Amino acid sequence: MERPRRRLALGLVETRGFVASVEAADAMTKAAHVELVRQEVARGARITVLVRGGLADVEAAVAAGAAAASRVGECLRSHTIPAPDASIEAVLGLARAAREPKPRRT
Repeated sequence: MERPRRRLALGLVETRGFVASVEAADAMTKAAHVELVRQEVARGARITVLVRGGLADVEAAVAAGAAAASRVGECLRSHTIPAPDASIEAVLGLARAAREPKPRRT
């Protein structure tokens, strides 16, 4: 019998400006065991940083990323989706990133 695939949480932090987005991404990946999926750039210098991982790790990463972005620029919004539906993953192009995060090297 095939074991059901574990669904990873999705974390998003939306910033205004590139520097705030880089600071958020850096804080998110340092704060918890998450994988940085990508950054989406929209009009008005809005940049959304997306990470995947276990729910507790993603929640910690989003909190750290939002705080870091606020320190150096503007954090517009932050949000965590505990188990996104497969159709959301397909629309966002996350299907290939739906695997377990790679273990950190020490």
